[in-house]
Order: sequence, then structure tokens, then C-alpha cells
Amino acid sequence: MLKKLLPLLLLCWAAPAFSHEITSGAGFVTGFNHPVLGFDHLLAMLSVGLLSTQLGGHAIWRVPLAFMAFMLVGGILGVFAIAVPFVEIGIALSVLLLGGAIALDKRIPLYAAMAFVGLFAIFHGHAHGAEMPELASPVLYALGFLSGTAVIHICGVALGFIMQNINVRWPLTRLAGVAIAATGGYLLMGF
Repeated sequence: MLKKLLPLLLLCWAAPAFSHEITSGAGFVTGFNHPVLGFDHLLAMLSVGLLSTQLGGHAIWRVPLAFMAFMLVGGILGVFAIAVPFVEIGIALSVLLLGGAIALDKRIPLYAAMAFVGLFAIFHGHAHGAEMPELASPVLYALGFLSGTAVIHICGVALGFIMQNINVRWPLTRLAGVAIAATGGYLLMGF
């Protein structure tokens, strides 16, 4: 089973491929591509899915939905050029702290988890909104980045369930959290 997870683990040590340079196209596809192709966004959103699976119960859907709701707020701020300080640092910090939360595997209250991911979602959303191409439809672009985020969250939840059900000596989800947090630390070193 570890051989099947090796490609995922290798992603954690790959060089960051920031999505913030996407300029071609407009509308839904460009919005969808922004979180999917951005390594920093991808790791944070996978982490939200993993964390929600770790918490279990209603967190499995409420935590990702909270992320998406706050991300939309951040996206609106970005589209209207309302400044949010330290966006890129906030995104990198989200990878570090979400990975750390997964690695620690502490039971935190549902609403605290929702607020935790919501804070970081504002940074991610602002980056998406601020980089919307001029000719893109804001509604289609927002639907695109929300859809891309939902797909990544679902993949994170599925991955969380798979890792919880693999019978090995090591807690794979917590190990993934360590790798994600280490990647977030690496991203922060760039600032």
C-alpha cells in the first residue's frame, strides 16, 4: 500500500508551482485551474479535506464548506481590489498550520476548526479574486474556483478515508500532515 502512496508523498517535496501566473483564458476554466494548478493552494485544500476526515462526523462536510464560504468572501475582496495584507504569506502559513493540525491529530471543536480554515480561506480567495483576468466573467470565474476547490476537498476527504483504513504501523494521515507542514515551512522560507 505504501507504494501506492509514494506519488502523493513525492508531491509534498516537489518545488512549488504557484498558480498565480495563469493569464490565458477567462471564466469558469481559468477559475477552476487556479486552485488546481497552484501547488500551495492544492496542498492547503487537500489539507482541509484531510483535517475534516480526521475530525469526523459533521466536520467532513462543514469544514470544507466553511472554507469555501470564506474563500468566496476573500475572492470578492480581491475582485474589488480591497487590500488584504500578507496574502502570499497567509497562503504559505495555511499550508504549514493545516499540515501541523493534521500531524498533531488533536480533537478540536467543530466551530473552532471552521474558523481556523475560514481565516486561511480569505487569503486563498483574495489571491483568486485579485488575479481574475480582466475579460473573465466574475460569476463564472468564482464558480470555477469554487468548483476546483470542492473537487480538491473531496479528494482530500477520500484520501483521508483511504489512509485511515490502510492497516500499517504508522498513522499515515499524521505523516502526511508532517510532510505538508514541512512543505509549508519551505514555502515560508521564500518570504
